[in-house]
Amino acid sequence: MIFEAFAAGGCRSYLVGCEATRSAALIDPELTLIDHYVGATAKHGLHVRYVVDTHTHADHFSASRELGRIMSAPVVMHRLSPAPYPDLRLDDGDMLAVGQLRLKALHTPGHTRDSLCLVVDDRVFTGDTLLIGGTGRTDLPSGNPEALFESLFGKLLKLPHAMLVFPAHDYKGRASSTIGAEIAGNPRLQKTDRAAFVEMMETLDLAAPTHLTEALRTNMSGGKSVAQLLAEAGARVAFMSLAELRERIGGDGRDLVVLDIREPDAFSAGHIPGAHHLPRGQLELRVNTELPDPTVRIVTCCEFGKISTLAAATLRELGFQRVAALDGGVSAWREAGFPLES
Repeated sequence: MIFEAFAAGGCRSYLVGCEATRSAALIDPELTLIDHYVGATAKHGLHVRYVVDTHTHADHFSASRELGRIMSAPVVMHRLSPAPYPDLRLDDGDMLAVGQLRLKALHTPGHTRDSLCLVVDDRVFTGDTLLIGGTGRTDLPSGNPEALFESLFGKLLKLPHAMLVFPAHDYKGRASSTIGAEIAGNPRLQKTDRAAFVEMMETLDLAAPTHLTEALRTNMSGGKSVAQLLAEAGARVAFMSLAELRERIGGDGRDLVVLDIREPDAFSAGHIPGAHHLPRGQLELRVNTELPDPTVRIVTCCEFGKISTLAAATLRELGFQRVAALDGGVSAWREAGFPLES
């Protein structure tokens, strides 16, 4: 077996490949690591046959849909997943054939109703059902402590004690455990009585994940996160440095339009000398009257350089091919000690 683990902010994901056929599966990929997965598959000479999410993640952004597109591989989830984009939906006991490897799906609801674990050879990928020294929480949408008790004690913990455990999360830098080690030392698994286990899970009083609303929205719908929109926009536009703009302002105003897209109060409080004001919310509605020359060079600016990147990408789509975004925004301009008008 070819095996590689990846970590990003406590999230863990895995590449599992067959040495004989160079077929592979990616398990629980995270959006910020797409280039890492592409590089790892190339390094090992692997062809990804499946991209699998063990459940609907609520604390990070899944890369499954994007990787499925990049790698021409089906996205796999349990049949109860609310996401509309999986190409293959598994039932309990179904297997994925990855060359000579067989990944068996165990439906393990509790953390979410669509949670599954994948058993392959000497290891099990437990998603958020079983963690190292813990379990998945049950207080998020579709969580159920009684279902988690059944999934753990009625199914997952009946696997061989020597079987390696690879969870979808670990915030203490631990790579793996075993079923036996978790049975012996995992504090939550010491509550072997159903009522006691349920009471424990219902009184954990855990803080909500940082990206809960956005992660659930994107992972359940296949939509995009704000960070993804910014990254995609940034890949389609050019940028102008603060120093470059400082040299250019004050010259021929017909050669460069500094387009400040902030709200009126922010613009009035201080803007780059000679800047033209057009709030982002009115850009598409007023672009034809405010920017009649599509050949003019434009640099968009906002407070921190993010909204201006989106605006620059929009202007390029509208046909303004000489548009760039100010790198760092007005905030960086101000910190550099460059002049402002008010």
